[in-house]
Amino acid sequence: MINNKFNKKFVRLNNQPLILILLSSLAFLLILFRLIYLQVLNHQKYKNMSDQNRIRLIATEPIRGRIIDKNGEVLANSKLNYSLVVKPQIINQKIWDSYKYKLAKLLNTDVDKLDSKYNNFNTGNQRFSIKLSDSLSTEQLIRFKENERDFKGIEIAEKVIRNYPYKTLAAHALGYTSPVTESEFKILSKKGYRLNDLIGRTGVEHAYEDYLRGQWGGEMIEVDAAGNYQKSLGVKPSKKGRDIKLTIDLKLQQVAEEVLLDKKGGALIAMDPRDGAIRAIASKPTFDLNFFSREFKPEKEYNELFFSEKKPLFNRALNAYDPGSVWKIVTALAGLESGKFPADIMLETKPCIKYGSQCFREHNDLGFGFIGYEDALRVSSNTFFYQVGYGVGVDEIYKISKKLGFSQLSGIELSEQENRGLIANSEWAKSGRGWGDPGTTPWIPEDIASMSIGQFVVQVTPIQLAKAYAAIANGGYLVKPHLSKLHLSGDDIKRKKIEINPKNIITIQNGLKKVVQSGTGVAINYGTINLPPVSGKTGTAEDGTGGADHAWFVCYSPSENSELVVVAFAENTPGGGSVHALPMARKILEAWHGNN
Repeated sequence: MINNKFNKKFVRLNNQPLILILLSSLAFLLILFRLIYLQVLNHQKYKNMSDQNRIRLIATEPIRGRIIDKNGEVLANSKLNYSLVVKPQIINQKIWDSYKYKLAKLLNTDVDKLDSKYNNFNTGNQRFSIKLSDSLSTEQLIRFKENERDFKGIEIAEKVIRNYPYKTLAAHALGYTSPVTESEFKILSKKGYRLNDLIGRTGVEHAYEDYLRGQWGGEMIEVDAAGNYQKSLGVKPSKKGRDIKLTIDLKLQQVAEEVLLDKKGGALIAMDPRDGAIRAIASKPTFDLNFFSREFKPEKEYNELFFSEKKPLFNRALNAYDPGSVWKIVTALAGLESGKFPADIMLETKPCIKYGSQCFREHNDLGFGFIGYEDALRVSSNTFFYQVGYGVGVDEIYKISKKLGFSQLSGIELSEQENRGLIANSEWAKSGRGWGDPGTTPWIPEDIASMSIGQFVVQVTPIQLAKAYAAIANGGYLVKPHLSKLHLSGDDIKRKKIEINPKNIITIQNGLKKVVQSGTGVAINYGTINLPPVSGKTGTAEDGTGGADHAWFVCYSPSENSELVVVAFAENTPGGGSVHALPMARKILEAWHGNN
């Protein structure tokens, strides 16, 4: 028994080295496999992680491109904004109380405002900094810099912001920017945007975002384990955004803004009928573009901008309204092109003409006797155009309106603000007119009468009228309104011939000349300077929403070889287009011809 036990023990002892060798070999193999895994199979992964710990990128923000007028005047740029900030980790309430009065006196500002900002932010979760002033003036900046040793824990913060030197000028056309939000960043990061990068929201800022934004740059540096700088690995300069040169003329734009000052609301457009270049485009009410560059936005100002009944963000130059008599050129062309009412036709105008259950009156309540197209435009006869419109039918008017660019986007870069308007037709009536069931809203005689003079079932925008009258002025070419000559995606056709008999266009041209020579638009000649010959049309339109009448005047000058089409619109301004809208257009023409 002893021998057997001894033998077993001896065998176990003899096996121990072998077991140790096996265990050691296994451990070695595990280490080897781990090294292969780390250094071979996942070499690149861990190299990248190492580089990330060793290499840092100091990013450099790009400067957004400028927006300039046709003559190089700056309408939008970027500038350094200086704000005053407090470090709450350094300045407690006691220290702040000893600072605030001296600081208010130094900056010539209200101490209660400073105190309110400090205390409102210095509650609950403390921030790294508290902003006391969103934008310091040059004088305030200098005075603080001279005394900053007395205010430890208070410092100047610099930030590049978007700046609009003329504040409200062409606000709807220029548009505004705002920072990229966290929700947007998930998508926009793929395009190279960073959180809080500025991005164009409306207008030119939005349309030409890819040109204006620029590209981020930076310096790659190497650091040690403690984060200390070792060396530079290369610099990639940030790329400034591209400047956008507009077709807008600053001086003419300023006049356009001025003529709207005494109006409740409205719009003014000045456009080159030869190529569609916008020289001025204004809308009232307007707003200060610099509001969107402020980090702190008072609630009252914010509500007035976004929730006011006046709707200052609403671009009236691109919104649809009842056009009234400025629409009569469309009805006239429908009559001429149909062949039913040739150029030499004479129609008897009357005090009123009955259609359906309603007698549609002449605006002078008398009539003008037997007249043709040219005189009908000159005196703006309603009963003449009732007869033409009713005679050709709604679909013929609709067809001509489409050729002139109505019920469709104009092509201007501000498509996010633009309304297509409404030009009624028989299919629209059959489909329910946008509010009824199909087949329940039939076309009635009253509709065509209203449509013939631009009321009720016709809604057009000032920019569409500019485009249509440009086609008359240039002899039959539809041009694309634009604010810049830079190419954007989409239809790039700037000018195309429309399928309308040139002789019929001449008839309209002759009528529009007579309007200004001896008709409803004769007051255009009563200005302070002698203008080249002007052709145009007055319009007074009932507001389909129930408000006061709108006033219109659309014209072009010179009558031959025209350089400028002007659309003047005074919203809810009763009294007639010749009284309110015509003087607006006259001031534009005086400014244009006086400077050119």
